Amino acid sequence: MRATGAYILINSLCRHGVKHIFGYPGGAILPIYDEVYRAEERGEIKHILVRHEQGASHAADGYARATGQVGVCFATSGPGATNLVTGIATAHMDSIPMVVITGQVGRAAIGTDAFQETDIFGITLPIVKHSYVVRQPEDMARIIAEAFFIASTGRPGPVLVDIPKDVGLQECTYEPVEPGSVKLPGYRPTVRGNSRQIAQALKLIQESERPLLYVGGGAITDAAHDEILALAETFQIPVTTTLMGKGAFPENHDLSLGMLGMHGTAYANFAVSECDLLIAVGARFDDRVTGKLDEFASRAKVIHIDIDPAEVGKNRTPEVPIVGSVKPTLQNLLTLIQRGPGVAITTQAWIHQISAWKQDYPLVVPQPEGQLSPQEVIYELGLQAPDAYFTTDVGQHQMWAAQFLRNAPRRWISSAGLGTMGYGMPAAMGVKVALPDQQVICVSGDASFQMNLQELATLAQYGIAVKTVIINNFWQGMVRQWQQAFYQERYSHSSMAPGMPDFVKLAEAFGVKGMILRDRHDLKEAVAEMLAYDGPVLMDAHVIRDENCYPMVAPGKSNAQMIGLPERHTLEKAAELIYCSHCGAKTVSTHRFCPECGSKL
Repeated sequence: MRATGAYILINSLCRHGVKHIFGYPGGAILPIYDEVYRAEERGEIKHILVRHEQGASHAADGYARATGQVGVCFATSGPGATNLVTGIATAHMDSIPMVVITGQVGRAAIGTDAFQETDIFGITLPIVKHSYVVRQPEDMARIIAEAFFIASTGRPGPVLVDIPKDVGLQECTYEPVEPGSVKLPGYRPTVRGNSRQIAQALKLIQESERPLLYVGGGAITDAAHDEILALAETFQIPVTTTLMGKGAFPENHDLSLGMLGMHGTAYANFAVSECDLLIAVGARFDDRVTGKLDEFASRAKVIHIDIDPAEVGKNRTPEVPIVGSVKPTLQNLLTLIQRGPGVAITTQAWIHQISAWKQDYPLVVPQPEGQLSPQEVIYELGLQAPDAYFTTDVGQHQMWAAQFLRNAPRRWISSAGLGTMGYGMPAAMGVKVALPDQQVICVSGDASFQMNLQELATLAQYGIAVKTVIINNFWQGMVRQWQQAFYQERYSHSSMAPGMPDFVKLAEAFGVKGMILRDRHDLKEAVAEMLAYDGPVLMDAHVIRDENCYPMVAPGKSNAQMIGLPERHTLEKAAELIYCSHCGAKTVSTHRFCPECGSKL
């Protein structure tokens, strides 16, 4: 049949199972949007109009993380395409499968500095898994099939497809390319790890007395949670996860240590410092996990399982490197165990030591009289919505959420590698579009939320019932904490108090239900009201202004050298009541700033 490049694009997306597209139109991509109009009329696809292209990229990212499918977003040429860059980099750093479609000026105008011309192919080369410019409409079906294949296989990632305007308009003979039928010479990700290396790994596990499973996002990508649970229980191995790995192991399990790293649990960080065998599963030894690298698991031998050969040995040379997909590699390991003579448990003393650390250094939820602690707000969300999908922005609230929420696989969605403020609400939008019957909650901060607050309009327009909770301390909280700890309390441009909007009025202006929460005695009722509301909600929770996120591994220190261990929280109970000299508000002596006016005490 004869068809335009734009029709071939939309039809190819439908053939690859795409149901939702997030995007924003513009001149160069109008031929494609004209086909979107027709496809929506036929009921083949639904387009979600965001209010900023960055929101489209984050929504596609959240969609992909929650479902495991490839997320899709559209933008026009020039500024539309460049507005996607942060979202593409976010997906790239966290290995999220996305296909990003950008419009481009006509082929004859490329290289002439035409109106809204930008070399998005060149700009994004370092932050994509692969890129295409579609030069002929005849190539469209093949390129889209290849893009989906590359994005979703091996180590996943974003793929850019740049389409000149006249390619979308030009007709050609259309021969569909079905999913899974493409063959790319030279692109063969290793799926199953080497059997000899797997046997070596098993030998090290059997000999170990203080093993530790260190689980990253690769385990979530590969849905390897059952295999990780089986391995941990078989040998009684404690499990710690990265920020990306949350949910890969049940966090209410006795063997769970929660998250490790800069703001990880004390017992996870002590365990990684004392273990004699570190089993890294789909993790990349990034700096926020390792702290001072040469002291990270310095007493341990290392087994490293990862599908990306570039990651194995990049930061830490393992004794047993295994390149392969996590799930089948662990399945092979478990099969080898079943064929063996039996399992001898050698970790009893190690488990006892970790239990002692858990008892001595628990995560504590401060409960100051009358005031809200950020930890208590997040903990209450987890209690009332234990099965929800949670997205976060980036900062203190993100780390508290990682500490106090207990998530199942794919229900924790957060920008880890790039640390993108403004990610949370549009990502939650993508999750809710994909899973309309699930409860979706965004935990944000007052600074992060203002990065992409315009997407409230998208939530209202489509009735996307995301519940957003702003942990509002009137600061760029993590910046303030670092300035307090490492810059002698020189708070350079980190206060958000002057000019802070009334978030309730802001929500209502967009047609979203707004709520405000100031007193901890209202917390349970307010959270219940928010969750029960049939529509999007924005809750502004005014929390203690100067609460810090602990434990914390300072830059350049080892994981065992944490500051702010639980003794710090006991000060809340012993604190004296004082009054602010500026506004007269009552507070406690351990606070550095007034919770009402923000003045230094």
